[in-house]
This record gives sequence, C-alpha cells and structure tokens, in this order.
Amino acid sequence: MSNSLAAKRYALALLQIAKEQQLLEVFKEELRVVKEVIQYTPELSAALKSSRLTLEQKKQLITTAFAQVNVYVLNTLLILIERHREGIITELANEFLDLANEEMGIADAEVYSTRPLSDAEREALSAVYAAKIGKKSLNIENIVDSNLLGGVKLRIGNRIYDGSLRGKLDRLERKLLLS
Repeated sequence: MSNSLAAKRYALALLQIAKEQQLLEVFKEELRVVKEVIQYTPELSAALKSSRLTLEQKKQLITTAFAQVNVYVLNTLLILIERHREGIITELANEFLDLANEEMGIADAEVYSTRPLSDAEREALSAVYAAKIGKKSLNIENIVDSNLLGGVKLRIGNRIYDGSLRGKLDRLERKLLLS
C-alpha cells in the first residue's frame, strides 16, 4: 500500500473519531502541532527512523513528546510507530487537515498584497471569496509582494483571482499587442 493511501486511511479513521467525539477543531490543532514538531525537529524525525531504537523506545519518545495531545491522536501515532509507518506522520496530518477543512467548509487561500492585510481586510476577503467557491470561510495566508503595485491577488486551490494593478496592466498590454 502506498504511503499516501495509508495516510489517507488513517486520516479518515481519525476524522470519523473526531466527528463522533465532537473534537474536530481540537484534533485539527493538535495534528497541526504534531506536523510542525516532526517537520522542524530533525532529531526527532531521525530518531523515529533509526533502527537503533527499539519499538518501545520509539513509543516512549512519542508519548513523551506529545504527552499533551488527545488520547486518540496519541494512540494513532503509537499505532503508526507499531506498524513501522513513522514516515507518514506528516502526511497523515496533512490529509487530516485537508479532510477537516473540507468537513468544516474551509478552504486555504494565499493572498498576495503590497502590504500586510488588516484583520478587517482578511475577514472581508474571506467572506466574499468563500461565497464564490461555496465555502464558509477561508484560511488566509498573506504574502507581501511589492511587484503587484496595488490591489490583491488570491490563489484558492487551482483558482487565481487577480485584482492587482500589475495583473491589470499585463492584461492591458496583451490586449494592445493583439489589436
């Protein structure tokens, strides 16, 4: 079984538990933390992949590192260790976050602007563009890009909404060159 298929199956099982226990938001936050810890702590990642550590030592390492997480999340991590699938922990977290966002009606969006957006601007963009794509809200990642000259450019999945001055000038230039 491929790693992505296995990660998706574990994520689906965890999503079902989260919905049954009404802990979707809690699991989502905890798995985001687990993912970041695994990604940004190369020592932990190397230890989990090491053949020098026994299964029990790896389980103890996970139990110690993630003592604060929900018992269901911790047990899932321990099952992954037990089945020698420690390499898919971040993939599992990514799959779960995607599934949870889908369940909650949330989409991830990258917003390019010439300056950091205020909270009110984020909320306004979220309300307008979430409605356009049939979601409840957007998780906005603001990327400052001075090349835009003005306005904003949004990327939601594979859709791009370009309301930047640079984009308008580029479209105008193409139009003039074609006529």
